[in-house]
Amino acid sequence: MSEQPAVSGEGGPTALRIMLGGQLRRMREAAGFTRADAGWAIRASESKVSRMELGRVGFKERDVSDLLELYGMGDEDERVRLMELARAANNPGWWSRYGDVLPSWFANYVGLELAATMIRTYEVMFVPGLLQTEAYARGVIQLGQKFLPIDDVEQRVALRVQRQQIINRPNPVKLWVVIDESVLHRPVGGEAVMRAQIEHLLECSQRPNVTLQVMPFDQIGYPGAGGSFSVMRFADSDLPDVVYIEHASSALYLDKIEEVDEYVAIMEGLTIAADPVSATEGVLKDALARM
Repeated sequence: MSEQPAVSGEGGPTALRIMLGGQLRRMREAAGFTRADAGWAIRASESKVSRMELGRVGFKERDVSDLLELYGMGDEDERVRLMELARAANNPGWWSRYGDVLPSWFANYVGLELAATMIRTYEVMFVPGLLQTEAYARGVIQLGQKFLPIDDVEQRVALRVQRQQIINRPNPVKLWVVIDESVLHRPVGGEAVMRAQIEHLLECSQRPNVTLQVMPFDQIGYPGAGGSFSVMRFADSDLPDVVYIEHASSALYLDKIEEVDEYVAIMEGLTIAADPVSATEGVLKDALARM
């Protein structure tokens, strides 16, 4: 019997849903049932079973129990473990209290971010959210949204700051960031805010779990990079690597091996094209001196 996964803390409900969904899919396939068969057993559509197996929806305990019965689960200890996992997967994440300002397409990212052991990010416009100061975050959020109510702005700032717990927790995520040099010279929030932000980047770059590189102006980067993206890796084998690409009002999540491999190769190319890690401190200090 496999070790019971954590039901709180770093995993988070998004990761638990994906883990449970993956286990149910493997059990279904081993038992020789189709998604249509599973849907019939729980009075649901084939598409709902598909969403359950991908971890994109919550689980009714009765549905999980019926599926385990259908698949012939005879190990009572394993049945108890999976039912506990189903209950834990339905618990709201800490970010649920920001539901008024948190789009559903981004809520999934926050949940995956919490479960990740490594995040590699390429950013061409702004400092990545995990490394932003409160003032800089406020400046970014207000760009193009001048009439956003102040309460909504502060809620979004608080959410962004809360997300940063993953780089400060006892077992922190490993964060590898490549930013375009223009990010250091784009006056988000004004000179004082940018100065404080760059000083914060200097502090963050000294952390053992944070690697920061800058893509200089005299480099074209990597031909296939396009815009910003993140690659997330997880400790649990039930959680495949995920590429996250954010748009103005939606996001793209890629987890097919060939798609992820392509973006991993792009990220490798970017880290080679960017200034080496050893040059980061000098680049940041030079940006400060020019202000």
